[in-house]
Amino acid sequence: MQRRATLKGLFAIFLWSSIVGLIKSVSDGVGPVAGAALIYSASAVILAFTVGLPKLNAFPRAYLVLGSTLFVLYELCLSLSLGFTHTPQQAIEVGMVNYLWPGMTIGLTVLVYRQKVSLLMIPGLLLAVLGICRVLAADRGLSWHDMSKNVMDNPLSFGLALCGAMIWAIYCVVTKKMAQGCNGITLFFALTALALWLLFLLSPQPLVAPSPRTWICLAFAALAMGGGYAAWNTGILHGNVTLLAAASYFIPVLSALLAAVMLQTPLSFSFWQGTAMVSVGSLLCWWSTRTAPPLRSETSA
Repeated sequence: MQRRATLKGLFAIFLWSSIVGLIKSVSDGVGPVAGAALIYSASAVILAFTVGLPKLNAFPRAYLVLGSTLFVLYELCLSLSLGFTHTPQQAIEVGMVNYLWPGMTIGLTVLVYRQKVSLLMIPGLLLAVLGICRVLAADRGLSWHDMSKNVMDNPLSFGLALCGAMIWAIYCVVTKKMAQGCNGITLFFALTALALWLLFLLSPQPLVAPSPRTWICLAFAALAMGGGYAAWNTGILHGNVTLLAAASYFIPVLSALLAAVMLQTPLSFSFWQGTAMVSVGSLLCWWSTRTAPPLRSETSA
C-alpha cells in the first residue's frame, strides 16, 4: 500500500515537472490568457471527479477567503508568466525563477513558527539565489549586466514569476496554519479558471481555434495539473513522505529537461549548473529543518 502510494507521489512530481513546457505550448497555440483558462477549466473538471467537490461549510471562513485568493493569484502569475514569454528558452528561464518558492517557504515558516533550523539554511538560500542568477546570466558567469539585460527583455514574465514564488510561499504557510485539514483544491482551480475567463473577456485578445497539437498539449497539461494534485494527495497521505519531500526538490532539473525536449530548445551547460544549484540549495533548506539542534529543556542543567 505504501509503495503504491509513494509511486503515485513520484508520478505527481513527474507530471508537475511537465507543466512549464505544456503551458508554453498551449499558450503559443491559442494565446496566453485563453490557453491558461482552458487548462485550468479542464483541470478543475478532472479534480472534481478525482478529488471531489469540497464541503464549503466545513472550511474556516478566513482560510476560504485568504487561501483561495492566494491560490488564484499564484496560478495567474505562474500561467501568465509562462504564456507571455517571447521564446521557449525564456519560458524555461522564467519557470526556473518560480522554483525559488521552496526556499522562500522554509524561510517564511521559520519566521512564522519560530521553527528551529540548522546553519545549512543560510548556504541553501544563497545557493538557490545564485543558481537563478547563473541561469539568467547565460554563459557570462554571474554578470549583473547580462542578468539585468535578460530580465529587462521581458520584465512582465520575470516579475510575475518572482511574485508567484513569493505568493506560493505565503499560501503554503497560510494553509498549514488556517486550513484545519480542509482541501479546497477543486474549488481553487475552478476559481482560477473563472478569473482567467474574466481576464480573457476584458482583454483585447482574439479567440484562436486550437490546432490538433494544441488540443493534445491542452489535454496533457490538464492531466498534469489536475492529475498531479490528485496523485500527490494520495502520496502524502499514504506514502513515504520523507522520500517524496526530498524528491520534490529536484523538480527544477526534471522540469527543465522535459521543457527542453517538448519545446525543442537546447540548454547551455551554465543553465544546467544554475538549475542544479537551485535544486541543491532548496534541498539544503529542507534538510536544515531536519538537522536542527533539539530544543534544550528548561529544566536541564
